Amino acid sequence: MPGFSRADFEAVHASGVQVTSVRLNPAKQPDTFSLPFSGQVPWCRDGRYLSERPSFTFDPIFHAGAYYVQEASSMFLWHALQATITEPAGMKVLDLCAAPGGKSTLAATYFEKGLVVSNEVIRARAAVLAENTAKWGTGNIIVTNNDPAHFQPFGDYFDAMIIDAPCSGSGLFRKDPDAVTEWSEGNVELCSQRQQRILADSLPALKEGGMLYYSTCSYSQAENEDIADWLIREMDMESVEIPVEEWGIITTRSEQGAYGYRFYPHRLNGEGFFMAVFRKKGAGSSGRLKEQQLVLPGKQEMQQLADFMPLPAGYAYFKQAESIRAIPEQWLTDLKMLAARLYIRRAGTEIGSIKGKDVIPAHELALSLFPLGHFPALNLQKEDALQYLRRKEFSAEGVKGWNLIRCEGLPLGWVKVLPNRVNNYYPAEWRILKN
Repeated sequence: MPGFSRADFEAVHASGVQVTSVRLNPAKQPDTFSLPFSGQVPWCRDGRYLSERPSFTFDPIFHAGAYYVQEASSMFLWHALQATITEPAGMKVLDLCAAPGGKSTLAATYFEKGLVVSNEVIRARAAVLAENTAKWGTGNIIVTNNDPAHFQPFGDYFDAMIIDAPCSGSGLFRKDPDAVTEWSEGNVELCSQRQQRILADSLPALKEGGMLYYSTCSYSQAENEDIADWLIREMDMESVEIPVEEWGIITTRSEQGAYGYRFYPHRLNGEGFFMAVFRKKGAGSSGRLKEQQLVLPGKQEMQQLADFMPLPAGYAYFKQAESIRAIPEQWLTDLKMLAARLYIRRAGTEIGSIKGKDVIPAHELALSLFPLGHFPALNLQKEDALQYLRRKEFSAEGVKGWNLIRCEGLPLGWVKVLPNRVNNYYPAEWRILKN
């Protein structure tokens, strides 16, 4: 393949060098960063390289959603979006194979006034996806747990689709030595077939003229350029060229002329990666989708909520089980249509629940971008913040009632201050287990 050098490839894998990178959350900037920044990822505005890999588990602002630990090469999605979608407001985007959430949180930032449907077919991975998107804090994500085929009825619905397809994983050989032992030519062929099925099942949901961002962490032509050719021949897609600077990225052309972008670790500061971008030429069938009626909070519940906190304009409120959730008003109808056919894991932002005369604020509210300045706050230093994240005792005195826990200016969650104790409301399933 173009750009491949066996000697250089083997040397960089034998070197033991590990590249660590993070993507900053522009909506959550802490007072100070303790990360060892060493430079910017050139193809992503918010991407940063680190000179060494710290223990992210023991960095409170990581838990606050100030940044996402993401492999640098995969951040190329940001550059591809910038090159192809210059007016992202109001767009609907599907991230089909989304866990653990790197590309979904990137898309939620880029499409800050759009809607991101973040899907994961595996239930356990969908739980991780829900946690990571909640920490990111934007209220424009709907997390679903569905097979790609379940999106077929949404004909001509999405403006863009991101498909980081399951693959044979050869691009991760340097980062994950186990990937070497699990790799086989047979697995490459199986992955190629699976990738075609995923694309064929989901592409009917993409609008005419809509954009597809297809990627893998594989070097294999069968999973990359051959899939690009199949998309052109069988799925009525046209290749879109992405301008790249002198970054070390290799541009390839498939038999059908599709542009592909290969990332080799001996040529740039990142792991193995491939991306190709397409525009849908033909229109699919689009019919009126059913809407599922949502349970809405009653007037008394909304009044209790308004007495508890200022409710910003432009949001619609609905109930899921006992919880009250909020989503930007413009996406309420879309949520109803999605809920009629898909399993919704989380949508928008959970505000809290009402127990008698009391409002119990949700953890998602603490991590959200809602204005929370009227709540009293306990500002903790790192060690006390880590004790809070472990759900252990820590030293602090606060105003009676609900208090936000903050570290470096960013909320971590809630406590309730009582006359003789402080109740820790950090989610038990998220707590730090290491000492």
